[in-house]
Amino acid sequence: MKCPACKSLMIVVEHERIELDWCPKCAGVWFDRGELELLFDTMQVEKDAFALNDLLSLPETKSAERKRRCPICGKKMRKITLGKAPEVLIDACARGDGLWFDKGEVLQLIAQAPSAAKADPQGRVLTFLGEVFHVTDEAKKEGVS
Repeated sequence: MKCPACKSLMIVVEHERIELDWCPKCAGVWFDRGELELLFDTMQVEKDAFALNDLLSLPETKSAERKRRCPICGKKMRKITLGKAPEVLIDACARGDGLWFDKGEVLQLIAQAPSAAKADPQGRVLTFLGEVFHVTDEAKKEGVS
């Protein structure tokens, strides 16, 4: 699958039941339908606010960032914002095929998720995210776990 941001070939990264398409060049990540919910399930974090159908009902955000094409259907994706202070601007396929996160945006979203500070006491998901999304030591110190 080609990266919607830089057009490089992405690789599949798997952890437990989660299979993500990750771009080794720009470090963006594609979540197919249901994979974001699986990530939050694995972390035992409140996930209701991040269901794909709910995200697709959010209003489109005006952005200077160019629209990207969905790597599944090829149609232009919608720009939507999630979270608060700072908001995370992501790309969502209007057909519901999935979500695109640029480098660091997954970590920003997880940091804002309800119960994120108490989630995953064994650190399995944080270790996975660190390896896949290049989580820095500073982010780990900020309590993202």
